[in-house]
Amino acid sequence: MKTAHELRPGNVIMLDGSPWVVQKTETTRSGRNAAIVKLKLKHVLQDSTTESTFKGEDKMEDIILERLDCTYSYFADPMYVFMDAEYNQYDVEAENLGDAAAYIVDGMEENCQVTFYEGKAISVELPTSVVREVTYTEPSARGDTSGKVMKPATITGGGTLSVADFVKTGDMIEIDTRTNEFKKRV
Repeated sequence: MKTAHELRPGNVIMLDGSPWVVQKTETTRSGRNAAIVKLKLKHVLQDSTTESTFKGEDKMEDIILERLDCTYSYFADPMYVFMDAEYNQYDVEAENLGDAAAYIVDGMEENCQVTFYEGKAISVELPTSVVREVTYTEPSARGDTSGKVMKPATITGGGTLSVADFVKTGDMIEIDTRTNEFKKRV
């Protein structure tokens, strides 16, 4: 059993007797009240999605599924194709990837974990950090040294995130895939 606060994108939970993949989580904390967790869920067996709100301490049944280490192979719209060490190919729908799709690029060296439910590939979990190139960001503003200054940047794969002011176009940066945050320049 996991609490709603511990859930991450890619986890599969059982709700009302049906398996659901967590696609997105958003935690809201207020001063006196307990944390509230908003989950975007996709049904594993059907093409339905829903958004639900839970208290942070609500317990969910976490389903233990088969996981395989795979590498990204290619994109065949709307499916991402992954391959295991024995050259078996697995198709994962683009919408099941959620935010992870922004970090999947051709020639990716990092291994991903593909999750299966009853023999069907349903989600992909990326490594906790990946290194990507900044394809575009605005030049830094001179003289603004008042603290931790951030600016938007576009990375290979098309994703956008906030990076430190000293990062330039063409720099390689490390990104935490769990929080979608800039960690450091590599």
